[in-house]
Amino acid sequence: MTIVLDGSSLTIEKLVAIARDNEKVELAPEALERIRVCRAMLEEKLAAKEIMYGTNTGIGEFSEVVLSDEQVKEFQKYLIYNHAAGIGEPAPIEYVRAALASRINVHAHGNSGCRPEITLTLVEMLNKGVTPVVCQKGSVGASGDLAPMAQAALLLMGEGEAFYHGERLPGHEAMRRAGIAIPGLQARDGLAAINGSNLLTAMSAIHIYEMERLIKQAEIAAAMSIEALLGNLKPYNTKLHELRGFNGAITSARNIMKVIEGSDLTTGRMKTKVQDAYSMRSTPQVIGAARDAIAYARSQVEIELNGVGDNPIFVPEMKLTLTGANFQGTPVSLPMDMAGAAITMVCVLSERRMNRLTNPALSQGLPDFLAHEPGFYSGMMLSQYTADHLIVEQKILSAPASIQSIPAAADQEDFVSMGMNTAIKNGQILDNAYGVIGIEFMAAAQALDFREFTPGRGTQKAREVIRKYVAHLDVDRPLYNDHNVMKRLVKSGEILEEVEKAVGELG
Repeated sequence: MTIVLDGSSLTIEKLVAIARDNEKVELAPEALERIRVCRAMLEEKLAAKEIMYGTNTGIGEFSEVVLSDEQVKEFQKYLIYNHAAGIGEPAPIEYVRAALASRINVHAHGNSGCRPEITLTLVEMLNKGVTPVVCQKGSVGASGDLAPMAQAALLLMGEGEAFYHGERLPGHEAMRRAGIAIPGLQARDGLAAINGSNLLTAMSAIHIYEMERLIKQAEIAAAMSIEALLGNLKPYNTKLHELRGFNGAITSARNIMKVIEGSDLTTGRMKTKVQDAYSMRSTPQVIGAARDAIAYARSQVEIELNGVGDNPIFVPEMKLTLTGANFQGTPVSLPMDMAGAAITMVCVLSERRMNRLTNPALSQGLPDFLAHEPGFYSGMMLSQYTADHLIVEQKILSAPASIQSIPAAADQEDFVSMGMNTAIKNGQILDNAYGVIGIEFMAAAQALDFREFTPGRGTQKAREVIRKYVAHLDVDRPLYNDHNVMKRLVKSGEILEEVEKAVGELG
C-alpha cells in the first residue's frame, strides 16, 4: 500500500514499512502545492534582495557574509561539497531510506523553500530503490545531520555514490539506471535537503520499533523464568499495579499473566515462597518503567517526524522568514538516551533471573547450572559470563550522549545534541539485548524441561519455538552456536509472534 507523505501523519510503523519493506511513497497533492507556494515566495524575496540565511548568505560562522547574485547560484553546490564530510562505513540502507522519507515529510509542510523538483526527486529515489551511500559517523546532531544528509544530497547533482539493485555505483550511474532526472541545485535547495536531524531521527524511530518488540519478549522470558522458579504469582496481579498507577507496570503484569495463563502454578495448589526476590517480583515495575520511558521517546520521535525541522523556515501566509534552531536534535537525543538506558536496565534484570535459574542456592531445586551431571558437566555456567560481558558493554553505552556537547564552527554552534552518537549506541545496546534475552530464554527453556508440571500456554509455546532451534542441553557442548542462534531468534521476533498466536496480542 502506498504511503502518502503529507507532513503530519507519518508514524513509526509507516516509516519502518518504507525503510524495510520498500513500501511506495507519494507526496500528498496539497503538500506539493504548499511547496510550490513557498518557493514562489522565496524567489520574490530573492528578487527583492532580502537577506536570508543560507540562501543569499554564508552559513554558520559565515552567516554575516552576503553573497552576490552569481555566488547564490553556485553556493548550494559548494555547501553540499564541504558538508559531505563524514567518515566510516556506510549506514545501513534502511536507515538512509527512512531518513529520506523523513526529509520529504519536512518539505511537505511547505516551509522549506526548496524547488518541488528536489522533493519529488527524493520520492523517486525511494520508489525506484536508489539509496545514497552515507557514512554513518560525522554528525553532531545540529545543525541537523549535516554530514550524512549532504552525502545523500550529492545525488541531486548526479554525484556521490548510491546502492541500486545490490550494487554500489557512482551516483550519476545509479540515477541513470533508475531513470531519475538529476534536478541540480539552485538557491536554497541544498540547505533545504540537509538542515534537519533526519538520519538520527530515522534511526531512533527504527530503534523504538525494535525496543517495543524486545520489551514484549523480555516479558515472555520473564514469565518462563518465573514459572521455572515456582514463583509466587501475586506480584503480577494487575490490581496491585493499578493501585500505584503506572501504565507500563500495569501492562507488563497483564502480559506476564497472559503468558502464564493455564499453568498449574496458577491453581494455588503448588507450594511457592511467601515472597520472591526482587528480580522476580519487581519485574512488572522495572519492565513497566522501561515501557513508559520508551513510550515517551516514541511520542517525541513522532513529533519530530511530523514537524518542520529546518532553518531558515519560510511562512508564506505571513510573507515571513524565520531563522532559529529547529534542526537541533536534543528533543530526540535526550529521550532516546533514556530509552537506551531502559533497555540496558531490562537486560540487567534478565541476567539476575538467569542467575537464579543456574545458581543452586537460589533455583528452587533445579540442577546446579541446569546440568544433568553437575560437576562433570557445567551446563549453562558459562552462558552467564557471556550475558555479563554484553551487559557491561551496555552499561558503558548507556552514558548519555545528549550532555556531551563539543562546540563547533568557531563557537557559532556552541551547543550541539550529539544525537547521532545516541542513535549509534542505541543500535549497539539493542544488538546486545537480543543476546541477553536470548540467553534467558535458553536457560528458562532448559529449566522448564526439568519441571514436571503443566506450564502456561504462552510459556509452552515459547519453549516449543526455542526447541525448534536449540536442543535441550543434556551433554555439554560448545554453546556459542546456541547463543548466536538465540540472538537471531530474538531479533527475528518469532517467539513473540507465535506466543501472541497462542494467547492473544500482548499490550
